[in-house]
Amino acid sequence: MTDTTVPTEAGPARTRLSVRFSARDLVSVAIFAVLMIVVTYAIGMLGILSPLVWLAVVPVSVLVNGIVFLLFVTRVKHAGMVTLLGVAVALFYLLTGNTVFSTIGIIVLAVLAEVVLWAGRYRSRWAAIWAYTIFALSFFTPFLPLVFDRENYLRSPSFTTMGQEYVAGADALTTLPVLGVLALAIAVAGFLGGLFGSAVLRKHFVRAGLA
Repeated sequence: MTDTTVPTEAGPARTRLSVRFSARDLVSVAIFAVLMIVVTYAIGMLGILSPLVWLAVVPVSVLVNGIVFLLFVTRVKHAGMVTLLGVAVALFYLLTGNTVFSTIGIIVLAVLAEVVLWAGRYRSRWAAIWAYTIFALSFFTPFLPLVFDRENYLRSPSFTTMGQEYVAGADALTTLPVLGVLALAIAVAGFLGGLFGSAVLRKHFVRAGLA
């Protein structure tokens, strides 16, 4: 597929929003969506140890996924791919028990991350870092039901199978102040993950014209 761009007087062509994806684009999105989900699940499995570990591993997952996201950005050829990545991840989590709150949140954050990349003409390293900082907030969306629908969320199978002691511990731990600190920790981890990912993938960024 030929890239869809709009020439500007101020500089290089700006990528225009497009929903026309090539087979290669779709394969890239699928591969990186799977990578992000696998990394998240692999690290998140440690959460079975205790509610405290369950919360603590989320920023770790965000940090590691910075490499995955930043590598994906080097594969982006036109607008819309980051949004599609967010949709793929959101739908997977919806099918595996996540709430509608989380699904909508992930997609909205993916669109916002796309806007940041678009503003950087998909050629800005810092735009990529800030885009991931925004996208990383999607890791907080599964906790939204603890604010809006707490009782039903704690009664869901994913919690009840952990045992009453675990559920009671999670209920006691996830106060609003703690959730606020978690959201802040995720945002910081997102920024650091973007920096870490860009540093690890510096050669890829140079090759893709993002350095």
